[in-house]
Amino acid sequence: MSPTAVRRIALNTGGGDAPGLNAVIRAVTLGALDREWEVLGIRDGYDGLFGEHSHGEGVMLLGRDDVRDITHMGGTMLGTTNRGNPFQVGRGPDVAQRLRELEIDVLVAVGGDGSLNIAHQISLEGIPTIGVPKTIDNDLEHTDLTTGFDSAVAFATECIDRLVSTTTAHGRVMVIEVMGRTAGWIALHAGIAAAAHAILIPEIPYDISVVADRVKERADRGQDFSIVVVAEGATPIGGTVTTVEGSSRLGGVAATIAAQLEELTGKEARSLSLGHLLRGGSPTAPDRLLGLRYGAEAVLAIEAGARNVMVALDGDVAKLVPLADIAGRARLVPPDCGALRTARSIGTCLGEPA
Repeated sequence: MSPTAVRRIALNTGGGDAPGLNAVIRAVTLGALDREWEVLGIRDGYDGLFGEHSHGEGVMLLGRDDVRDITHMGGTMLGTTNRGNPFQVGRGPDVAQRLRELEIDVLVAVGGDGSLNIAHQISLEGIPTIGVPKTIDNDLEHTDLTTGFDSAVAFATECIDRLVSTTTAHGRVMVIEVMGRTAGWIALHAGIAAAAHAILIPEIPYDISVVADRVKERADRGQDFSIVVVAEGATPIGGTVTTVEGSSRLGGVAATIAAQLEELTGKEARSLSLGHLLRGGSPTAPDRLLGLRYGAEAVLAIEAGARNVMVALDGDVAKLVPLADIAGRARLVPPDCGALRTARSIGTCLGEPA
């Protein structure tokens, strides 16, 4: 399809919400309207293609008034879902057919690894697709930053800062759990920024005795409190992830570690999970700019005739990566990561055996 053939595009947001999504929606909508393309917003991932929802029509025509003053807002005005992959329930071909019925020339899919894998599958059904990266976990391959990551790190850092004062007052150990299923970017960046004494991430299986030794060393120096930041997907050496009882959902690793540290050190230990607080709230200025940049680059890619690619950033340079190179992959914290080098250099405990 030539760029001049574009008349109508569709836009959706899928997976977990992230600050900055509304900035993407605004940039895509305004850029498309300036090129005299119609923009259809699909509610709740792909669910909106199959009927009405409690908050309105399943598919809505987006105009300038719809996206006015939304850049600073958290969440997504289109709604989202991280359940019901249409290809896992046999509705993938139905999604493609509905998009054809709506005469969609290009689908702009905004999401993380799961959502962009679905977008890739839709492209294989013959629907031209542009992916836009979004996830607070920052774990998408081939791009330096994802929308939502900066906001999550900023808020996690603020929370840890607040916990330091109360933890210091009581001489306790505080274990703070942040999101991060397989990638420890949030824990690592927020932990370093907030001067945590130990940071545990999925990429480095931890030895709890090493963490306990660090807590005791600090106590011996008269520093009675310790801050431990842990990603929800962190695992002990030879162990497995911690899940909520009766489910496969990650959660509870901070409570487990706190109980172990209390037993091993004799110090009172408490735990707190920041959980979905990291997804909520207004995006930071960098995330607003990043969302607008990604949305604008998606429109420029469509105009240039690109199809079935994800918009990515290499430093400040935009590039296009085939969706096939994104699907089913995760960008983990590499061993030579600059943040890890920083943590080790300043003496942060990573739970690694000596």
